[in-house]
Amino acid sequence: MQHHKKIYWPNLMVPKAAVYPHIRKVHNDTVQDDYYWMIDYFKKGEKAQEVIDYLEEENSYTNLMLEDTAHLQEDLFHELKSRIKEKDESVPYYKNGYYYYSRTEERKQYFKFCRKKGTLDAEEQVLLDVDQLAQGHAYYTAKGFSVSPDNRLLAFSVDTVSRREYTIYVKDLETGAIFPDQIRNTEGAAIWGNDNLTLFYTAKNPITLLSEKIMRHTLGSDPASDVAVYEEKDNTNYIAVGKSKNGKYIFINSEGTLSSEIWLLNADFPQSAFRVFQPRIHDVLYSVVVLEDRFLILTNDGAINFRIMQCPLDRTERIHWQIFLDHRPDVLISDIEEFKDFLAIAERKNGLTQLAIYNLNSHQQHYLDFGEVAYTVYPGINVEYNSDKLRYGYTSLVTPNSVYEYDMAEQRKVLLKQQEVLGGYDQAAYITERIFAIARDGVRVPISIVYKKGTKLDGTAPLLQYAYGSYGASMDPTFSSNRLSLLDRGFIYALAHIRGGEEMGRQWYEEGKMMHKMNTFYDFVDCGQYLIDQHYCISEHLYAQGGSAGGLLMGAVANIAPEQYHGIIAQVPFVDVVNTMLDDTIPLTTNEYDEWGNPNDEEAYFYMKSYSPYENIEPKEYPNLLVTTGLHDSQVQYFEPAKWVAKLRATKIGDAVLLLKTDMDYGHGGASGRFDYLKEIALEYAFLFKLEGIIPDYANEQ
Repeated sequence: MQHHKKIYWPNLMVPKAAVYPHIRKVHNDTVQDDYYWMIDYFKKGEKAQEVIDYLEEENSYTNLMLEDTAHLQEDLFHELKSRIKEKDESVPYYKNGYYYYSRTEERKQYFKFCRKKGTLDAEEQVLLDVDQLAQGHAYYTAKGFSVSPDNRLLAFSVDTVSRREYTIYVKDLETGAIFPDQIRNTEGAAIWGNDNLTLFYTAKNPITLLSEKIMRHTLGSDPASDVAVYEEKDNTNYIAVGKSKNGKYIFINSEGTLSSEIWLLNADFPQSAFRVFQPRIHDVLYSVVVLEDRFLILTNDGAINFRIMQCPLDRTERIHWQIFLDHRPDVLISDIEEFKDFLAIAERKNGLTQLAIYNLNSHQQHYLDFGEVAYTVYPGINVEYNSDKLRYGYTSLVTPNSVYEYDMAEQRKVLLKQQEVLGGYDQAAYITERIFAIARDGVRVPISIVYKKGTKLDGTAPLLQYAYGSYGASMDPTFSSNRLSLLDRGFIYALAHIRGGEEMGRQWYEEGKMMHKMNTFYDFVDCGQYLIDQHYCISEHLYAQGGSAGGLLMGAVANIAPEQYHGIIAQVPFVDVVNTMLDDTIPLTTNEYDEWGNPNDEEAYFYMKSYSPYENIEPKEYPNLLVTTGLHDSQVQYFEPAKWVAKLRATKIGDAVLLLKTDMDYGHGGASGRFDYLKEIALEYAFLFKLEGIIPDYANEQ
């Protein structure tokens, strides 16, 4: 039973962080930072313990302020968990004579990675029991499963700290023995040469966490003697190693925001040297796939929304590139999935993804039809090159995650599996819409909306507005069984496709980064105002949520339009932009120069300073705020949200609630188990429900 109650916030002593003034002087600009000292736990400085004490004090305060939601949080956790099918299995995929899949068991947090030889009726072989491996660890992630070409060995990687530093192990699948070779400080993925002895992997700098070298390891040797086959000199680029689908090439990919470069090697001769495909060119991105007789190159060279070029296998320089599929100004080509006789090409048009199937023999092309106004579609696991069957994933705000197999020759699709929502889910009980808000500069910004039938659209319903808006990452409309707990309590959910993502093409991203970053924040605020103008909600019932770079968005929105939102949830927020971007010892900083700018440049410094949430806190009324972070976060360090909250506490006026919750065990992605993270969602939902007065009266329901 749901009750709207008067909200009661206990009158507690608010945590007060110590002030130790630190002066920053850059470009003749002097700034006093009273909370700079909170970096000391990360830097192992003299105030490290004081940092921990402060975070613990904030956690105690948050727990007390939300104490009256403890029952509700427990109920929400069980409600969220009850929709998850505990005993489940992924759709098997076929590779090199075996069917591979993972399966989960009841009351187990992790999974088992398995295979069957030749047929799905064959005996199961459990390759890795992650439930067993994770025992005794507060955090455990296993990934990067890579089986050797002879099917005998499994390389996999493990992180037990949540800083995305993986140790690679190799398991003999015939004997079950783990090789003594343990390769530390890696990105996780290990790629096999065709000799079943050589492994390539990406090594990380243990301090900056930047991927700097591609290493070659020979099975049975000491990892300390591994050979660097590639070293990245540009610290704004990320590097990775992979293998072509047909198994013939190993690729090294170096990519930044503005340029990329690929090196390749014949996988049959893994001890030989890599050669460059095409040396990097400023402002040119490219990626390649290999067919039987040529390479295809997806590039923005002379084409902002990308086009597909082709070149011979032995002449890969740009001078030999010929047009395969030309550029279209209204269509972004985002991905190619190659097969022997077909290509599946993922495109974006009007903010939605579409799949084009191209027949390499007839040169004919057709599109798949999905029949919903807002949806997400993406190529799935397609590891077999000699196949006419395309696996793809499909979901929308009302359609649970689905895996389809499409016969590209016969043009027929089959639903292989749809996420089962336990307890019953009636898709027809929910409505999804797609509208366009008009931003202040006249640009139309798409918003995907979902709500339960019967929800009043007269301004009285609470509405949660979500967005990300950075790195060209598109926030597509997807299904969430957890979100039902909001919708079933009368919330409307609105996903704003703001600039900084790539939903509307590459230009959409370009207009929301670097010296155009303010567009991202204004788009979000203008979408919120449009939702109010269209009577979906009023500001007293409007909430905002975002994480990481989307947490930067939350911080900026809190400064720009505090009166428009009743509450904001900022998850692991990147809110101290200037200080972080000035410190190249902080993980990932230099990789980010092409996204935010380099503050060593005066113009970039002052532009960043103009929007950085931490720098722009003012003595004014702010919305109610819940801020979450993780002590071991490798992407956005804990001290950013901690400093932001401390400064907000000391500066803001009014009685809006400000809560900081630090997870002392986890990092950027939260808990590793498949249920533990639900406690974080239960906390966030309880915060929203308390602000709305939607708390069951437990005393009267006993």
